[in-house]
Amino acid sequence: MSIKQTLVKKVRSSLPAGGVHLIEEAYRRSRVQIVSAKYGFPAKDLKVIAVTGTNGKTTTCNYINEILKEVGFKTALFTTAVIEIDNQRQINDLNATVGTTDRMQRFFKDAKNANVDYVVLEITSHALDQHKLSTVPIEAAVMTNLTQDHLDYHKTMENYAAAKGKLFANKPKYIVLNRDDQWFDFFDEFEASVKKVSYGESKEADTHISHIKLYKKGSEADIHFTPEIHENLATAIPGKFNVLNMTAAASLAFIMGVKTEDIKEGIANLEGVPGRLESAGEINGAEVIIDYAHTPDALEKLLESLNSVAKNKVSLVFGATGDRDKEKRPIMGQIAAKQADKIFLTDEESYNENPDEIRKAVFSGIKEIKGGIEKTKEIADRKEAIRAALKQAKGGDIVVITGMGHEKFRIINGEKLPWNDGDVVRELIAEIEKEAK
Repeated sequence: MSIKQTLVKKVRSSLPAGGVHLIEEAYRRSRVQIVSAKYGFPAKDLKVIAVTGTNGKTTTCNYINEILKEVGFKTALFTTAVIEIDNQRQINDLNATVGTTDRMQRFFKDAKNANVDYVVLEITSHALDQHKLSTVPIEAAVMTNLTQDHLDYHKTMENYAAAKGKLFANKPKYIVLNRDDQWFDFFDEFEASVKKVSYGESKEADTHISHIKLYKKGSEADIHFTPEIHENLATAIPGKFNVLNMTAAASLAFIMGVKTEDIKEGIANLEGVPGRLESAGEINGAEVIIDYAHTPDALEKLLESLNSVAKNKVSLVFGATGDRDKEKRPIMGQIAAKQADKIFLTDEESYNENPDEIRKAVFSGIKEIKGGIEKTKEIADRKEAIRAALKQAKGGDIVVITGMGHEKFRIINGEKLPWNDGDVVRELIAEIEKEAK
């Protein structure tokens, strides 16, 4: 444990909760000012587009980035999966959506030095609540959705929504909201200084989605920006939920004045996002997919999407993360038991928790669903769980491995261990095929 962590622990144990909160607030507000000043407040002259929500943030950011580049703008991008400045792209290996205050200010400084036209950011509720980006002026704010997550931190959905709401509180020029989301009315209370629009399948949405077509390798839909202006948008990324993500990006671009033909090309340019419905290979005629889904809503929508295109069975390898919202674990178990044909329950990142207890909580949800126990194999070792899922796969099946996505390491018992689901899958496919010869 570091000196800082030791001091924090001592302060928290010696003061009442209210006092701790006030000290933390003062520290965070002052720190972001000090660090920003150290780098010369680099974000103040940048045009920053921020995307928040429970699910879909990373993909929506990548759609926005591609649209802006199609127009000819120079961009910078910081998301859970990838970081990019002027087309120089790298995997985000920080195991965090938003970096430390110092890391983010360094990113803004690099973006400024590269003379980018726009910065596209994925912003979490934690970062907003902790004022990590309070010195960053937001030109446009986009909301994807709000579903259960992070209640270990926020305690209630109302607190969670309030934290997200901080992104919209200072009247950014543009606001884009999901009209289909159950929290739409809450976020619709916020005002934009120039333009606010909603998107969704709802007839009341400003940008209306119709005629959705889903394919194994993509999807398309008619997007009505106004009653008179509409465009058929096609994306190489499958899933109905990604139709909403691309529409969020398209809606923002439209109110920013981007031509619909550039929006269409930009959407089509995005071939994929690391760890998001990412194909990791094939075995015995079955496709293997990696996805970051780690919330109930994300897992449910992912499995619904895969069931709609699978020719045969859908097998799921999954678990849950330690030191996070414990309430969602049995819920995710229920969803898995309802939606997957076969389940391989395994460890993910236990952090400082007992992984046996994490799996037990997930399994408690699985066994509540009729037939859930019979379709489930519990294999603690993640590599062996993936191996078992691959070995039983048959032609037309889809094997999906969730929770880790693009990540390059796992944290187990506080130790950072090298790991990437995609690399492990490719290694195992090669081993299994060699054994079969």
